Amino acid sequence: MVATDQARDVLADTGALVRDEVRLAELTTLRVGGPALVAECVSTQSVVATVRALDAAGIPLLLLAGGSNLLIGDDGFDGVVVRIATEGVEIGADGVVAEAGANWDAVVAATVAAGLGGLECLSGIPGSAGATPVQNVGAYGVEVADLLRRVRLLDRVSGEIRWVEPAELGFGYRTSVLKHRDDAVVLDVDFALNAGGSSAPLRYGELTRVLDATEGETRPAAAVRDAVLRLRAGKGMVLDAADHDTWSAGSFFTNPVVPHGRVPEVRAAITAHVGDVTIPTYPAVDGVKFSAGWLIERAGFAKGFPGPDAAARLSTKHTLALTNRGDASAADLVALARKVRDGVAERFGIRLEPEPVTVGVTL
Repeated sequence: MVATDQARDVLADTGALVRDEVRLAELTTLRVGGPALVAECVSTQSVVATVRALDAAGIPLLLLAGGSNLLIGDDGFDGVVVRIATEGVEIGADGVVAEAGANWDAVVAATVAAGLGGLECLSGIPGSAGATPVQNVGAYGVEVADLLRRVRLLDRVSGEIRWVEPAELGFGYRTSVLKHRDDAVVLDVDFALNAGGSSAPLRYGELTRVLDATEGETRPAAAVRDAVLRLRAGKGMVLDAADHDTWSAGSFFTNPVVPHGRVPEVRAAITAHVGDVTIPTYPAVDGVKFSAGWLIERAGFAKGFPGPDAAARLSTKHTLALTNRGDASAADLVALARKVRDGVAERFGIRLEPEPVTVGVTL
């Protein structure tokens, strides 16, 4: 176990606010997670000093900002949780630079209000600006990789701080080279946007229908943002403390990409189980992307599964979200995730992969 006094001594000159025995459930949107020592950093200088000090002392650390893409175990974290609480947002004539801890939806709202287009399809996504390139966050036909100009990183090995171009980040579907490594810390993100106030070209069918647009058209960014927020709210994907359907990590599983050679086999398995139906698929690099939510439902897991008395269950609005109904544990959520994942694999031969980062638990 990490000694609290030792950690406090190490952090004494970093500018971080240190708190003992913080329940990490208070800092995550799934609202689960046991206790840890938390060092909250409200400036980039403090983030850098804190990470460097802990690394030099050999003390394990966990970086946390918005907490929207984390499933933390009930035992908490044996180390120091570095909470990135930086909030700076600088809007320019053709883009925005945001500090890593800035609330993502607030960043999007500020750009739209300033007459800049591009990020509006990513409205309503919980979490921090710094997490968006790690996950290559995407929604309604737009991904962070489409708009990112550069990222400022702290290299925990060399100690160097530098701006990194997108070509170095290895972006893929809901991933980047930053996702499953811990030797780099995002400090700032820089996005190139449309100065005219028009949205990014509309590419997502549900959104184009709502806006009475055709694929490839644009609309005022503010109108697209409003439409996206309505669509997300209808699926329980806009945070609301009173709505347990939003006590989630968003989409818990990524849409699986099946290699071309396996597609006929998967299609045959689906047909055998649910009949000759239209299967929603999308083109992807090196394969075909299937809808995880559609597969979950066709595998027999309905909205609200496994029932109203369960502490953890699928959202009543959207089967792709695993939700905490008020007093769920991390173990409850892991058990539900395994049941859904294994059920889809058994019926269709597709293994769903979790989107959130797991800490202290394994699926």
